[in-house]
Amino acid sequence: MASDPNRRAVLTLAAVGALAGALPARGQPQKMPVGVIGAGNIGSTIGGLWIKAGHPVLFASRHPEELADLVKEQGPQAKAGTVAEALAFGGAVLLAVPYKAYPDLGRDYARALAGKIVLDAGDATRARDGDLAAEAEERGIGATSAKYLPGARIVRAFNAANSKVFRTNAHRSGGLMAVPLAGDDAEAVAVAEGLVRDAGFDPVVVGPLDAAKRFAMGSPGFGLDVTAAEARKAFGLVP
Repeated sequence: MASDPNRRAVLTLAAVGALAGALPARGQPQKMPVGVIGAGNIGSTIGGLWIKAGHPVLFASRHPEELADLVKEQGPQAKAGTVAEALAFGGAVLLAVPYKAYPDLGRDYARALAGKIVLDAGDATRARDGDLAAEAEERGIGATSAKYLPGARIVRAFNAANSKVFRTNAHRSGGLMAVPLAGDDAEAVAVAEGLVRDAGFDPVVVGPLDAAKRFAMGSPGFGLDVTAAEARKAFGLVP
């Protein structure tokens, strides 16, 4: 039987429609893979939001075999692995581990961290981190992270609220919640802004990395549950 051009066209359109939800549109890049180092409250929450936005995410811990339930819950875009695997996997990585781990991470993974975009979500507390927290208070947390993660393209992000706030406020209607950022590398900051938007928030660049002290734990800019316009006003930024 001779083929019918009209029937062929209809079938082609149907196939394209069926695949539309599974494949990226032609010319549209795949979402950036992201490594998440630390699968606790912040890491699992923000990583899960990125997965919902279409990013492949590799969650890393010292015992990746313990992350099987998290990976199953997050779906096929989620993987588990080692810190080294997360650094190799991600176009950017979210660092969400206790601050006292930074010196060892910087030493053990110095080569992999060099040139890597790192969204630094760690907070330093005296009760847990001891002298390292005192150093962060004195030097500023941005400078302290840069000291212990030399060569990384650090952007302070996702440190100024707890995981419950991020889970509740992601993609909220009536004005997205602002997430303050600080970094010295313009390209890294731009990548971080995109990842903040994909997670369901509005990025507000407060300034260079040293400006991270303005929204560090214990500062007036920490814990602000406000819109971007309100955050810019609170930080004294030009509208």
